[in-house]
Amino acid sequence: MTQNEKLNIAIIGAGLAGMSAAWDLVRAGHSVTIYEATDRVGGLAAGFKDDKWDWTLEKFYHHWFEGDSDMLFLIDDIGQSENVIFKRPKTSFWMNGDIVRSEIEPISVLKLPMTLRGKVKFMLGGAFLKLTPFWKMLEGYTADEWMKEWMGEEGYNRFFRTLLIGKFGEDYDKVNAAWIWARVKARSLKLGTFRGGFQAFLDALADTLKQHGVTICTNTPVEKIELDGLQPTITVNGETARVDFVISTTSPKIMLKLAPRLVDTAYGDKMADLKSIGGLCVVYALKHKLMNDDTYWLNLPAVSPDYHDNEFPYLALVEHTNFMDKEHYGGDHIIYCGDYVAPDHDYFQMSEVDLAEHFMSSMKKVNPDFDRDWVRKWWVFRAPYAQPIPTRYHSENLPPLQTPMPNVIWASMSQVYPWDRGTNFSVRMGRRVARIVMGQESNTSAIE
Repeated sequence: MTQNEKLNIAIIGAGLAGMSAAWDLVRAGHSVTIYEATDRVGGLAAGFKDDKWDWTLEKFYHHWFEGDSDMLFLIDDIGQSENVIFKRPKTSFWMNGDIVRSEIEPISVLKLPMTLRGKVKFMLGGAFLKLTPFWKMLEGYTADEWMKEWMGEEGYNRFFRTLLIGKFGEDYDKVNAAWIWARVKARSLKLGTFRGGFQAFLDALADTLKQHGVTICTNTPVEKIELDGLQPTITVNGETARVDFVISTTSPKIMLKLAPRLVDTAYGDKMADLKSIGGLCVVYALKHKLMNDDTYWLNLPAVSPDYHDNEFPYLALVEHTNFMDKEHYGGDHIIYCGDYVAPDHDYFQMSEVDLAEHFMSSMKKVNPDFDRDWVRKWWVFRAPYAQPIPTRYHSENLPPLQTPMPNVIWASMSQVYPWDRGTNFSVRMGRRVARIVMGQESNTSAIE
């Protein structure tokens, strides 16, 4: 590519990775079209809006951390920083029938029902994860074995083991320790959102892209990625067109369907071997507050990958209106019941009514006054590709961003490793891909 050459670029997926790449590419003078299969931009961060509400609400609970610099820089780039809100809500853990504050900081840890030795080891292990930059040495261990050794079995068994089981099910003891490093390293006690909800930001970003010349086609799935000689082609609505670059932000499974040339190649085999699980949320609009101690995020322990054996049938209970004012939602108290499960799990087969009733049945444990009549309305959202599962030495198993197909780049949630999936790292990946397309970065490895 010459410095002044104008490229015609197709981006598959209007999530934050795709839109971030488009932002840098269009400002550099390139022609960009984004194809999105659903009816709105945002991907897993997208929201919805009830007729009673002033703000949109995320389908899957989201927030930003104070260290999410890539996200915050992008917001500033499009002139929307004044709409970012940061607060410090209360995060807690359900333990022996009580809600116990659970942030890994000295004051909170010292109040936990553990021996003094257990508390000290728990704090020291957490401090190491927070302070060390050396994640690579951790991926040779599973989180299960590393935390038992360095955070102590007492703290690990009471807290992190139950959360790992709840998050990864039967694969909980296969996840590498670099994953838990990334979770602790990136997090802050203050959490951020956007005035009007995440969808308000996503729409503002999309509007800015359009103003700069990007074409965004919603309800427009790409059907195939192929090659015409050495030039990529895409097929949309049965018509095939040549482009200079294709950037795909889809899941591995979808990418292999779109690009059959990758199947049965060493690259395609690596893609197919990447493991992930699905995510789901049931959102309830209640007439009354559920958690009267103002907890925003309640971690729920899991003793078994089989939800039938656990006290709660899901991983997290989030009272969004203990974070953002209920007046933004017409006075509704907003509750998320969220879980991560395999796409073939019962929860993906249940009807929406059955799943909503199943999750609702546990609310009385948290508040004995809860009654079915408190529920004004509910919504069910499910996504089969929501959480990658990084096993030992995961960095060695990741396919590079540049596929074997010339000028076809695959940049998925699976490749933000060692970081965990999230909007900040989607933005980082999208902007990095833009640099690769423009020849400003030659390294196409999934690891920066």
